[in-house]
Amino acid sequence: MWRMLPPGPRRAALAYAAAWLAPKPDQATPPPRSIAVCGEVLRASGLGQGARLMDAALRGLGIPSVLIPAGISVPGEDYGSAAMPPEGAALVLHVNSPQLPAALRRLPRGALRGRRIVGYWQWELPVAPALWRVGVPFVHEIWTSSAFTAGALRPLLPAGIALRVVPHPVAAVPPVPSALGRGDFGLPDAAVITLVSLNLASGWSRKNPMGAIEAHRMAFGTRRDRLLVLKIGHSHHYPNEVAQLGQVAAELGNVRLETRIFPIEDTHALTACADIVLSLHRSEGFGLVPAEAMLLERAVVATDWSANTEFMDSASAAMVTYRLIPAADARGVYAVPGAMWAEPDPADAARHLVRLADDAQARAALGYAGRAKARAVLGPEKLEAAVKGLGWGT
Repeated sequence: MWRMLPPGPRRAALAYAAAWLAPKPDQATPPPRSIAVCGEVLRASGLGQGARLMDAALRGLGIPSVLIPAGISVPGEDYGSAAMPPEGAALVLHVNSPQLPAALRRLPRGALRGRRIVGYWQWELPVAPALWRVGVPFVHEIWTSSAFTAGALRPLLPAGIALRVVPHPVAAVPPVPSALGRGDFGLPDAAVITLVSLNLASGWSRKNPMGAIEAHRMAFGTRRDRLLVLKIGHSHHYPNEVAQLGQVAAELGNVRLETRIFPIEDTHALTACADIVLSLHRSEGFGLVPAEAMLLERAVVATDWSANTEFMDSASAAMVTYRLIPAADARGVYAVPGAMWAEPDPADAARHLVRLADDAQARAALGYAGRAKARAVLGPEKLEAAVKGLGWGT
């Protein structure tokens, strides 16, 4: 009977039940002596990568930091055992609000006692669901990676709780590709390669891979020297969507699916092998893929809407025009009343793809400008300021 319920009510019931059982943080806490970054630290996800970037950037700043697995288990994936955080460490939990109470219950007994608790939350629409209020009583303050997401969260928060924009410090921990080249991935040397990298767990409709394929088709038809590579994460959980992409790829002949799971260095190497990185998303709460592509000097083509516009502009990326439409999501995750997201124009994206594919100098210039922009705005300064705001160093 439980499984017959719609996913939305099931998610809400679990969140509220966990909130009733989860431990609450102490109200008065001393300044932290270090930071414990908690989250999906062993998982290939945006939340996991964000936690790993934060830990590495903190260490680079000379701030003591430790990674601790925390989160909600996914079938077939191991989050690892949650350890007791070091004494005096503040907890920064890269676990979104609805899952936060359940994640706190997985920590060792007494893990919250006498320490600051920060929720690092990611959301991808300009309106956040009311369910996101459930995690607020369990944190002293909230950090998020973009002003776009902060604008969605702020109406849900009571007066007095701090909300800080702390972008992922990608430039402080830039991507380092392995030595793999095109031949190692089975890619032709002579083709102009456009890469789309997406995690299907992050939302089929939001990531919009079919829109990327349509833009590629409009730009190049079936030309074999113009190859679109779709790097797909968590493909085994979504066989129907992968089959749909595979059917279209077979029809065009110049679209290739890459579903293998790589170490992060090899994933960066695949990005470095591409000439163009395309993100025809409908909405982003940050945009790690285009940010890392910019740091690798790849020419980026991206929808000109949502959080990615906070670190890219028309001088550093090819920005695709769009119109706003009501957010619609068959899975129900982004079915939020009143929420809008972008419908990127595939014809405009196609024009950018043709221009960049035909002009290697234009690609190089855009990649160079993108790297400079990302380095300028995605450093560790806001992270350092946020940690000092917790009282570290006082």
